[in-house]
Amino acid sequence: MVSGHLYNPADPELTALRERAGDLCTRFNSTPRGDHATRRAILDELLPGHGKGLDVMGPIFFDYGCHTTIGERVFANFNFTVLDCCPVTIGDDVLFGPNVSLLPPMHPMRWQDRNVRQAEDGSMYDYEYGKPIVIGSNCWFGGNVTVIGGVTIGEGCVIGAGSVVTRDIPPHTVAVGNPARPIREITDKDASALQYYAQ
Repeated sequence: MVSGHLYNPADPELTALRERAGDLCTRFNSTPRGDHATRRAILDELLPGHGKGLDVMGPIFFDYGCHTTIGERVFANFNFTVLDCCPVTIGDDVLFGPNVSLLPPMHPMRWQDRNVRQAEDGSMYDYEYGKPIVIGSNCWFGGNVTVIGGVTIGEGCVIGAGSVVTRDIPPHTVAVGNPARPIREITDKDASALQYYAQ
Protein backbone atom coordinates (compact mmCIF):
# COMPACT_ATOMS: atom_id res chain seq x y z
CA MET A 1 0.00 0.00 0.00
CA VAL A 2 2.64 2.51 1.08
CA SER A 3 4.72 1.76 -2.03
CA GLY A 4 1.86 2.74 -4.35
CA HIS A 5 0.79 -0.71 -5.54
CA LEU A 6 -2.80 -1.94 -5.74
CA TYR A 7 -3.94 -3.17 -2.36
CA ASN A 8 -7.01 -4.53 -0.64
CA PRO A 9 -8.13 -2.01 2.03
CA ALA A 10 -10.25 -4.71 3.68
CA ASP A 11 -7.04 -6.48 4.79
CA PRO A 12 -7.42 -7.13 8.56
CA GLU A 13 -4.16 -5.37 9.47
CA LEU A 14 -5.10 -2.25 7.50
CA THR A 15 -8.63 -2.30 8.88
CA ALA A 16 -7.26 -2.42 12.43
CA LEU A 17 -4.93 0.53 11.73
CA ARG A 18 -7.79 2.60 10.28
CA GLU A 19 -10.06 1.77 13.18
CA ARG A 20 -7.35 2.79 15.65
CA ALA A 21 -6.83 6.10 13.83
CA GLY A 22 -10.57 6.65 13.61
CA ASP A 23 -10.96 6.08 17.34
CA LEU A 24 -8.14 8.54 18.09
CA CYS A 25 -9.72 11.14 15.80
CA THR A 26 -13.06 10.65 17.56
CA ARG A 27 -11.38 11.09 20.95
CA PHE A 28 -9.60 14.24 19.80
CA ASN A 29 -12.77 15.68 18.25
CA SER A 30 -14.77 15.09 21.42
CA THR A 31 -12.12 16.47 23.81
CA PRO A 32 -12.83 20.04 25.00
CA ARG A 33 -10.58 22.54 23.28
CA GLY A 34 -9.35 23.79 26.64
CA ASP A 35 -8.03 20.35 27.61
CA HIS A 36 -4.68 20.99 25.93
CA ALA A 37 -2.79 18.15 27.61
CA THR A 38 -5.24 15.46 26.49
CA ARG A 39 -5.44 16.84 22.96
CA ARG A 40 -1.62 16.89 22.71
CA ALA A 41 -1.40 13.31 23.97
CA ILE A 42 -3.92 12.11 21.39
CA LEU A 43 -2.07 13.89 18.57
CA ASP A 44 1.20 12.35 19.75
CA GLU A 45 -0.36 8.90 19.50
CA LEU A 46 -2.16 9.52 16.20
CA LEU A 47 0.70 11.39 14.50
CA PRO A 48 4.00 10.08 15.86
CA GLY A 49 5.82 11.86 13.03
CA HIS A 50 4.87 15.43 13.96
CA GLY A 51 7.23 18.21 15.00
CA LYS A 52 6.97 20.79 17.75
CA GLY A 53 4.25 23.38 17.87
CA LEU A 54 1.52 21.45 16.04
CA ASP A 55 -1.75 23.39 16.46
CA VAL A 56 -4.92 21.65 15.28
CA MET A 57 -8.41 23.06 15.77
CA GLY A 58 -10.38 19.92 14.92
CA PRO A 59 -12.39 18.10 13.98
CA ILE A 60 -9.74 16.04 12.23
CA PHE A 61 -9.99 12.93 10.05
CA PHE A 62 -6.99 10.68 9.32
CA ASP A 63 -7.07 7.27 7.67
CA TYR A 64 -3.90 6.04 9.39
CA GLY A 65 -1.98 8.96 10.91
CA CYS A 66 1.24 6.94 11.05
CA HIS A 67 1.91 7.63 7.36
CA THR A 68 1.83 11.42 7.79
CA THR A 69 4.95 13.42 8.66
CA ILE A 70 4.42 16.99 9.85
CA GLY A 71 7.11 19.60 10.46
CA GLU A 72 7.27 22.22 13.19
CA ARG A 73 4.80 25.04 13.87
CA VAL A 74 2.08 23.69 11.58
CA PHE A 75 -1.50 24.95 12.00
CA ALA A 76 -4.63 23.20 10.74
CA ASN A 77 -8.04 24.85 11.00
CA PHE A 78 -11.42 23.09 11.21
CA ASN A 79 -12.13 19.83 9.33
CA PHE A 80 -8.59 18.85 8.36
CA THR A 81 -8.79 15.57 6.40
CA VAL A 82 -5.78 13.42 5.49
CA LEU A 83 -6.38 10.04 3.84
CA ASP A 84 -2.81 8.87 4.30
CA CYS A 85 -2.80 5.45 2.67
CA CYS A 86 0.71 6.35 1.52
CA PRO A 87 3.22 8.98 2.69
CA VAL A 88 2.02 12.54 3.24
CA THR A 89 4.90 14.90 4.03
CA ILE A 90 4.26 18.42 5.33
CA GLY A 91 7.11 20.87 5.96
CA ASP A 92 7.56 23.49 8.68
CA ASP A 93 5.38 26.58 9.18
CA VAL A 94 2.49 25.42 7.00
CA LEU A 95 -0.97 26.93 7.50
CA PHE A 96 -4.12 25.04 6.51
CA GLY A 97 -7.43 26.89 6.32
CA PRO A 98 -10.74 25.21 7.17
CA ASN A 99 -11.94 22.19 5.21
CA VAL A 100 -8.58 21.32 3.62
CA SER A 101 -8.34 17.74 2.31
CA LEU A 102 -5.17 15.85 1.37
CA LEU A 103 -6.23 12.84 -0.69
CA PRO A 104 -3.58 10.28 -1.75
CA PRO A 105 -6.02 7.38 -2.44
CA MET A 106 -6.61 6.47 -6.07
CA HIS A 107 -9.06 4.06 -7.68
CA PRO A 108 -8.64 2.29 -11.03
CA MET A 109 -10.13 4.19 -13.98
CA ARG A 110 -11.99 1.19 -15.44
CA TRP A 111 -15.08 0.17 -13.52
CA GLN A 112 -14.18 -3.46 -14.22
CA ASP A 113 -11.10 -2.97 -12.02
CA ARG A 114 -12.67 -0.52 -9.57
CA ASN A 115 -15.95 -2.11 -8.53
CA VAL A 116 -16.40 -3.87 -5.21
CA ARG A 117 -16.00 -7.66 -5.40
CA GLN A 118 -16.66 -10.61 -3.11
CA ALA A 119 -13.91 -12.73 -1.58
CA GLU A 120 -14.18 -16.51 -1.14
CA ASP A 121 -15.14 -16.00 2.51
CA GLY A 122 -18.06 -13.78 1.49
CA SER A 123 -16.48 -10.48 2.54
CA MET A 124 -16.51 -7.53 0.17
CA TYR A 125 -13.46 -5.59 -0.98
CA ASP A 126 -12.10 -3.40 -3.76
CA TYR A 127 -8.67 -2.50 -5.07
CA GLU A 128 -7.09 0.89 -4.44
CA TYR A 129 -3.67 2.45 -4.68
CA GLY A 130 -2.10 5.64 -3.39
CA LYS A 131 0.16 8.43 -4.58
CA PRO A 132 2.19 10.43 -2.04
CA ILE A 133 1.72 14.14 -1.34
CA VAL A 134 4.64 16.42 -0.49
CA ILE A 135 4.11 19.96 0.83
CA GLY A 136 7.11 22.22 1.29
CA SER A 137 7.68 24.55 4.23
CA ASN A 138 6.11 27.99 4.57
CA CYS A 139 2.97 27.27 2.55
CA TRP A 140 -0.53 28.68 3.15
CA PHE A 141 -3.68 26.86 2.04
CA GLY A 142 -6.94 28.81 1.91
CA GLY A 143 -10.23 27.26 2.95
CA ASN A 144 -11.73 24.32 1.06
CA VAL A 145 -8.53 23.37 -0.77
CA THR A 146 -8.24 19.78 -2.04
CA VAL A 147 -4.86 18.25 -2.88
CA ILE A 148 -4.91 15.08 -5.00
CA GLY A 149 -2.37 12.28 -4.64
CA GLY A 150 0.89 12.46 -6.55
CA VAL A 151 1.28 16.22 -6.08
CA THR A 152 4.32 18.11 -4.80
CA ILE A 153 3.78 21.71 -3.67
CA GLY A 154 6.98 23.69 -3.45
CA GLU A 155 8.18 25.80 -0.53
CA GLY A 156 6.52 29.15 0.12
CA CYS A 157 3.37 28.63 -1.97
CA VAL A 158 -0.06 30.15 -1.44
CA ILE A 159 -2.97 27.99 -2.62
CA GLY A 160 -6.16 30.02 -3.06
CA ALA A 161 -9.42 29.11 -1.36
CA GLY A 162 -11.48 26.49 -3.15
CA SER A 163 -8.60 25.26 -5.31
CA VAL A 164 -8.20 21.65 -6.39
CA VAL A 165 -4.51 20.85 -6.80
CA THR A 166 -3.99 18.09 -9.35
CA ARG A 167 -0.44 18.92 -10.55
CA ASP A 168 2.85 20.00 -9.00
CA ILE A 169 3.12 23.66 -7.98
CA PRO A 170 6.57 25.30 -8.20
CA PRO A 171 8.04 27.01 -5.12
CA HIS A 172 7.05 30.57 -4.17
CA THR A 173 3.95 30.57 -6.35
CA VAL A 174 0.34 31.65 -5.97
CA ALA A 175 -1.93 28.95 -7.44
CA VAL A 176 -5.72 29.11 -7.73
CA GLY A 177 -8.60 27.39 -9.47
CA ASN A 178 -10.00 24.01 -10.33
CA PRO A 179 -7.67 22.58 -11.43
CA ALA A 180 -5.23 24.87 -9.62
CA ARG A 181 -2.82 26.74 -11.89
CA PRO A 182 0.11 28.95 -10.96
CA ILE A 183 -0.84 32.57 -11.63
CA ARG A 184 2.26 34.39 -10.45
CA GLU A 185 5.45 34.22 -8.43
CA ILE A 186 5.60 35.54 -4.87
CA THR A 187 8.34 38.20 -4.65
CA ASP A 188 9.64 40.88 -2.28
CA LYS A 189 7.00 43.20 -3.75
CA ASP A 190 4.45 41.17 -1.76
CA ALA A 191 5.99 42.26 1.57
CA SER A 192 3.18 43.45 3.81
CA ALA A 193 2.92 47.18 4.45
CA LEU A 194 2.20 46.24 8.06
CA GLN A 195 5.03 43.76 8.35
CA TYR A 196 6.88 45.83 10.94
CA TYR A 197 4.12 45.06 13.44
CA ALA A 198 5.15 41.39 13.40
CA GLN A 199 8.84 42.00 14.13
